[in-house]
Amino acid sequence: MPTVSYIHVILPLRLAWEPVYALPDDPARPPVGVGTRVEVDFAGKAYTGVVSVAPADAPPAGVPAERIKPAGRIAAELAPVSKEEIALWRQVADYYLCTVGEVYKAAYPAGKTGMEHDKALADRRRREREENLRAERDERRRAKVARLDARIAALDEKIRRARSEETKRRYTEAQEAARAERAALAAVPDKEAAAPESFPAQQPVIRLSTAQEKACAVIRGHFAAGRTAYLHGVTGSGKTEIYLKLAQDTLREGRNVLYLAPEIALSRQLEERIGALFPDTFCVAHSGESAARRRDAADVVRHRPYLVLGTRSAVFLPHRNLGLVIVDEEQDVSYKQDSPAPRYNGRETAIMLAKIHGAHVVLGSATPSMEALYNCQAGRFFPVPLKERYYAAADADVMLIDTAAERRKNGMAGSLSLKLVEQIRNCLDGGGQAILLRERRSYSPALQCTACGEIVKCSRCNVPVSLHVRADGSQAMVCHYCGRTTPYTGHCPSCGGDLAPLGAGTQKIEEEVKALFPDRRIARLDSDAARSRSFEKDTLRRFSAGETDILIGTQILSKGFDFSGLRLVAVLQADSILGQQDFRADEKAMQLLEQFRGRCGRRAEKGLFVIQTARPDHPVYRAFVDSAAQEAQRERLLAERKAFGYPPYSREIVAICKDSVEDRAERMMRALAARLRDGADGLPRSAVVVGPYAPPVDKVSGAYLRHIRILLRKDRELAAGKEKVAEITAGFEKEWKYSGHIALDVDPV
Repeated sequence: MPTVSYIHVILPLRLAWEPVYALPDDPARPPVGVGTRVEVDFAGKAYTGVVSVAPADAPPAGVPAERIKPAGRIAAELAPVSKEEIALWRQVADYYLCTVGEVYKAAYPAGKTGMEHDKALADRRRREREENLRAERDERRRAKVARLDARIAALDEKIRRARSEETKRRYTEAQEAARAERAALAAVPDKEAAAPESFPAQQPVIRLSTAQEKACAVIRGHFAAGRTAYLHGVTGSGKTEIYLKLAQDTLREGRNVLYLAPEIALSRQLEERIGALFPDTFCVAHSGESAARRRDAADVVRHRPYLVLGTRSAVFLPHRNLGLVIVDEEQDVSYKQDSPAPRYNGRETAIMLAKIHGAHVVLGSATPSMEALYNCQAGRFFPVPLKERYYAAADADVMLIDTAAERRKNGMAGSLSLKLVEQIRNCLDGGGQAILLRERRSYSPALQCTACGEIVKCSRCNVPVSLHVRADGSQAMVCHYCGRTTPYTGHCPSCGGDLAPLGAGTQKIEEEVKALFPDRRIARLDSDAARSRSFEKDTLRRFSAGETDILIGTQILSKGFDFSGLRLVAVLQADSILGQQDFRADEKAMQLLEQFRGRCGRRAEKGLFVIQTARPDHPVYRAFVDSAAQEAQRERLLAERKAFGYPPYSREIVAICKDSVEDRAERMMRALAARLRDGADGLPRSAVVVGPYAPPVDKVSGAYLRHIRILLRKDRELAAGKEKVAEITAGFEKEWKYSGHIALDVDPV
């Protein structure tokens, strides 16, 4: 009687449990263990799952064996998932209140699994072709050896019978040549063994300044003590060189490196730099790469020594022998995945990953997040200051321009004040370059009817549409939330009146700057222009080489770029950075402005940082005029967070409801909020429940949004409190048959 074993399988679905399948004993079946990929049927659909528990001889308690479906084919052609990967999935699911299946789906999306199948099939066919060719070569070689053996034997007989010494000598030479040829053929192995991969013997020299060497030594000391290091280096201090030196040390030890950057644009700038230093071990992994290149990166990580540079999703690569995790610009909100689940933060997930692998972690920024400052105070991170710029340049001078006052005295030329125009002209005349930053792409961020006063909004989202000018000169109205594009007629869709653009985006600013500086070389780089990787790369190359005088862009230019000729950076309409309905607004504005300021004066020469604002007395702006005030501002923000119980002094969870019916979304979230507040359900007494409330953008892609904010104190009840929030929400969805509408977002940004 055949024996049967039972396996638990993780499926790429939102399941709170792992289905069990029967596995009949079959001597011809490949071995099955934790991480094996297996094809199964679930609810009438085929999926490729991952075995999560070693096969057992008996079904789980309470589950009749006859009700358990048989597993399908073992996908032996797919690389098994490591135990470390599964451990990471479980930690992410537990922390971010989602299911392991949702994390698996993010790590191995259907397209990636399909490409793995295709590659495995192509590899098998290639190997078969190579085996056939090798077999043919071996057969030809053996036949030739046999012919040579016969020739050698025949020459032996001829030598024996030769009557003259000359004839005997000629036959002997021919025989020696035949024997040499046979020996050469016999030395060829039947199967060519692949040379083992190894780390390159020659490593590049990375030269550090005295300050960098000191910081590097401190970081190594923290690593030796098993601590997480936090490199707080001012802009231009050379944090990247320290990261690369630590990466080089790790590679020499025979371990691998993960280098995380928050955005594709920043990772692209780093690609050439790191690739030139580590050509034999370097690979890139982010969504801007082709599917084939992302698949190749996973192959490299599985089989070769590596230093992989990637964005947040790179944490889900099949890492092995990981020795170092670098999280650059840790404060950046781009590390946070907001939709779909798992709604994880790449920074926190990278720390989880490093702990699983026993790897060292170094985080870094010139503008630490409030969470990082809190963690440094709490002893979770260990700060390493780096206050000296690499080229010993001083902080850029800061100039605040009151645009409201300038408009009153006719001191504005479109979006630029005449004071700024003069500063740009002085900078260019002195051989420098300038960057003008505007947070909004498009020609105009909004359109208003001159007749009825209505601001045109997207029909699917409750947000104003933006006016865009295409390369061919045509105009279109674009929603930056759902991407819906409609032709621009110039007439109000409600009353037919004329539409007037409100404000200026990067496209309009480019037009104005070209009119002000007609003899200068001007370029624009924002997410519209950067859709072409070659265009983005060429634009940055030209500016870096001094072939562009003025570069106009969004915050895509704020991080990590090092331009030697840059002398002036100006932020236009800076108040839009502060205009967020969020307790983090001042923190984000400080970080962004500091990143902007850090772009100028990157060498020995001092730069100028200009902020155009209608609110020059705002504390965030004043902090940039006085460096001591900036530190005081951070302390003030931390004190405010502590006083009101906001993160990082609490754990924030936001319940997000999406529904096509606005009234139903409101009613359901009111009921859920009441249940969360009900002490009988077990939520900690210290928990604070706020809402429901409509977010600033309360309708996206036809779905109405309502939020509930839950704040849990960071104490011994935190873990139980998080579980209770998830339990109450799941029970509410089941009771009201409202599944699929509510999502939980842990640590939103």
